Amino acid sequence: MELSEIRKKLQENSTEKSRKSWKKFTPTAGKVYGCTVPIIMEICKKIINPTFDLTDKLWQSEYVEEKILASKILNKIGKNDPQRTIELLEKFSKTISDWAVCDTLAMQGVIKISKIKQKEIFNLSRRLIRSKNLWQRRFGLVLLINYVKEKELKKDIEEIIKMVQNDNEYYVKKAIIWLKTQISKYNGN
Repeated sequence: MELSEIRKKLQENSTEKSRKSWKKFTPTAGKVYGCTVPIIMEICKKIINPTFDLTDKLWQSEYVEEKILASKILNKIGKNDPQRTIELLEKFSKTISDWAVCDTLAMQGVIKISKIKQKEIFNLSRRLIRSKNLWQRRFGLVLLINYVKEKELKKDIEEIIKMVQNDNEYYVKKAIIWLKTQISKYNGN
């Protein structure tokens, strides 16, 4: 499926109700088609030979749904070139503008490389939480959600949280709470 066909599918499957929903729940998001996540997932499944190039082109879009789709494609192909995936995550983190795209990329974009690139992902997290960009700080935290079930990483995650504990940005604070809740859920206090 080519980029133009993907965009056509997103437009054809858009509704005003969904557009309003995106705007309501992701108020900082850029443009939206008005396409639901299940439709985005269907489109992703129909992309037979996804590539890093297609992922990059989708990410460059101003549309939230294309960025979500890029994150889901990265999930499918990330293990083919884990280092390139890390590079794209860092590049993409610079243009995140809402929590939905941030969280989708942080969780789904890395899931298949989280084990083999754990050190690099933690290093990326440590770098990003020092950013002036609130979305990079949130992204750096949400990347760690992939590791909350691993008790041996609890201390490392908690050290990273401490580095941003006093952050005043709403979406960063929410990520801290989410991460702490997940650590507690899987590892106790």
